[in-house]
Amino acid sequence: MFDKTMTFSVNDEKDLEMKKILTTVYDALSHKGYNPVSQIVGYILSEDPTYITTYNNARSLIRHIDRDELLQAMVKAYLTD
Repeated sequence: MFDKTMTFSVNDEKDLEMKKILTTVYDALSHKGYNPVSQIVGYILSEDPTYITTYNNARSLIRHIDRDELLQAMVKAYLTD
């Protein structure tokens, strides 16, 4: 039996979900011959979904990510690595 309390962070789960979505979007853009970093940056700056391909449901997936939360996670990751 476990007598220790297990904890988890909702923020960690959100970060993992964002990473999973971004990886899927990145792979879809790469597969279609786009520069994935440029396309994702274009989407983040403009929120124009046409920067993201519909291939592999990437456009729909990326719209599930809150851009402010994504930017916060990116800055945090950049500064902590």
